[in-house]
Amino acid sequence: MSYQVTLQPGGKSFAVASDETVLSAAIEAGYNLPYGCRNGACGACKGKVVSGEVDYGEHQKNALTEAEKQAGQALFCCARPLSDLVIECREVTALNGIKPRIMPARVEKMEKRSEDVMALYLKLPSNERMQFMAGQYIEFILKDGKRRAFSLANAPHDDALLELHLRLVPGGQFTQYVFTEMHEKAILRFEGPFGSFYLREDTDRPLIFVAGGTGFAPIKGIVEHAIHHKDTRPIHIYWGARTLQDLYMNELPLQWQQAHPNIKYTPVLSEPLPEDNWQGRTGLVHVAVMEDFETLNDYQVYCCGAPQMVDIAHLAFQAHGLPPEEFFSDSFTYANPLPKVAG
Repeated sequence: MSYQVTLQPGGKSFAVASDETVLSAAIEAGYNLPYGCRNGACGACKGKVVSGEVDYGEHQKNALTEAEKQAGQALFCCARPLSDLVIECREVTALNGIKPRIMPARVEKMEKRSEDVMALYLKLPSNERMQFMAGQYIEFILKDGKRRAFSLANAPHDDALLELHLRLVPGGQFTQYVFTEMHEKAILRFEGPFGSFYLREDTDRPLIFVAGGTGFAPIKGIVEHAIHHKDTRPIHIYWGARTLQDLYMNELPLQWQQAHPNIKYTPVLSEPLPEDNWQGRTGLVHVAVMEDFETLNDYQVYCCGAPQMVDIAHLAFQAHGLPPEEFFSDSFTYANPLPKVAG
């Protein structure tokens, strides 16, 4: 059985099967709703059910509360229709024409950036290119059908190889394989691109990027896209990590800062080691942002990292004056069945 979903505003409509989520049907129909993790953890796909009924599906309680359900909110990555629906959700127009595809790729290069971070460089078949927006992600399709999602760390103008940053997850099926068994020239299958974490270019607001750990990967792609397109807006990058080695590409944002007067970089360590001889900022990365800006009222923030960091930053930044619509995030979640940057 299938139902009709009508998007408001705009009145566009598409069909969705009763066993299919609203988001997956929208993507298949070519409509780009905002989303991040696709597994009910980040809340990026939240919208209003104006009329009709849905099965809310499995999701994390902090991503959709009971009060929000009562107010008509749903996570469209989990919600399945129980009737025809009218939903209220802004469409992501910048992604028009970019649809996910399943593609093969060869591991061209592997670079160990730290004890637990591997940079992976993938080459597509010679007659293929993948359209994507800087900051989006792909999902590897494993032999058992499970998927593992990782953000693209390169910008679209530099797409000869697709760059990914993988953190070793203890006991993680895929990342353990990458670190201990996988070799260059290995063939992988993936689907992509996915996600609505990308640079909004229709505003002149100064930009603040907040990365936690390998959350630097999509931010790297976005910043390189901005540099390539000569974006002159002020850009302040904050990268939070535990120790100095966790800033696994620290020299790169330092180079950006030196080469581009509109870019400033602030690394923040929460647990620096004595041998790090760290003279820089310490503590929590989102606190460093609020220490540096009296108010975030005029800014646009892009935040990527562990869900707890993203959630805390989101609330703290709003309390610090950031308009809710100017916060864009990508949570590296580990929930089933589509873990984001999980092992």
